[in-house]
Amino acid sequence: MTHAGRLRCSECANLCPGDSVVLIDGSPVCRRCLSGDLPPVEIYPIGFVRNAQERDASAFGIRGHSTVSRIELLASQRRFMYKLDEETHLTIVYCLHKARPVRSRFKRGLDGKEVGVFASRTPDRLSPIGLQDVRLVRVEDTALIVEGLDAIDGTPVLDIKMSWSRG
Repeated sequence: MTHAGRLRCSECANLCPGDSVVLIDGSPVCRRCLSGDLPPVEIYPIGFVRNAQERDASAFGIRGHSTVSRIELLASQRRFMYKLDEETHLTIVYCLHKARPVRSRFKRGLDGKEVGVFASRTPDRLSPIGLQDVRLVRVEDTALIVEGLDAIDGTPVLDIKMSWSRG
């Protein structure tokens, strides 16, 4: 299966560099089989989440209960915060940076129903992007204090948008 840092794709049988392979249901699948010839997308974080939550071994994978999180934006983002303090709800886009190998089907933690990744909120996804509507509590310089974010401590924040969800 491996050869000097390379893995054999379980779908096309090509030998691929380990960093271009994703484990799905325990089998290596190359990015080409998953995404064809589409180029990867490069996204840079604009800040990080600070709270008392961390990843654990459970299905959803969060240990610690934190209803309030602090999103610490980089100082370079200050220029984009004009009138942000006037909003009540935001949509936070973040990177699921502690994702584990993907399972195509599993029992959803919410209700035990067997589903695929797209019918769940699992952090273990092919494209590790999280999206959450939160309530903005207050703005402190370049930090946002929010309620309702299910991201873990240290999570890279990719974008912030005004939310249409108002509670």
